[in-house]
Amino acid sequence: MPRHSFRRLVTMVLAVFLIAGFVLVDSSAQKRRKRRRSSSGRITNPAIYQPDNTNTNTDTSNVNPAETNPTDAQPTRPSSDQDPEAMRKTIHTLSTQVDKLSDKITQMEESQRSLVDLERLSRAEQRAVSLRSELRDVQAKQAELGAKAEQLDYDLKPENIERSVAGYGTTHPEDLREQRRHQLESEKQRVTKQLDQLNAGSARLEESIATADAEIERLRKKLDAADEAAIQNARTKAQTEGAGESVPRPSPSPTP
Repeated sequence: MPRHSFRRLVTMVLAVFLIAGFVLVDSSAQKRRKRRRSSSGRITNPAIYQPDNTNTNTDTSNVNPAETNPTDAQPTRPSSDQDPEAMRKTIHTLSTQVDKLSDKITQMEESQRSLVDLERLSRAEQRAVSLRSELRDVQAKQAELGAKAEQLDYDLKPENIERSVAGYGTTHPEDLREQRRHQLESEKQRVTKQLDQLNAGSARLEESIATADAEIERLRKKLDAADEAAIQNARTKAQTEGAGESVPRPSPSPTP
């Protein structure tokens, strides 16, 4: 009986020691875990940024990318894709460049047409000068042949034919008179034919000169109208640019 109680006592003492040892080991392990957790930084979600006018210079160089939200790690799009105002400015700039290019092309085409018209005007003026010179030559020949025809008409008068053959000694003066008359009439026919040709040529030259003068007048009016249109376009463009520069541009709103 005493041995049995002694054994039970020893068993209880050993059990108490074992339980106390387990409790001590568990408490020391918990202390170590607490120390590790306190030594390593806590991973917490970052607070939502709220702009503060009093403290704008915050230091973000020490922020760990791994500690931020996944949405913060996504690459940001270019500002031109996100800002409609920038897109409008870009479209306006491109539209202005296209308008300027169209104006330059139009000016080049107008200048080319003006050069062609100037060349045509120069040729028409030269042609008119040449035609007038030919007309003066024809008119001079007409005057010469007209005087000659008048002289032939005067010589064909019977008294003049009689006077012209009176100095020849002959027994048949009528034959001389007939021969003289035939000679003068042949000469008059030749002169008349030449005058008809000159008159026809003079009429053609006068018609050509009138056509050349009309072409010159038309080209001059066309060039004058083109010059006036260019001056008016330049004034309108200058006024438009001046009005665009005088319009006050809206001041950009301050960004947070």
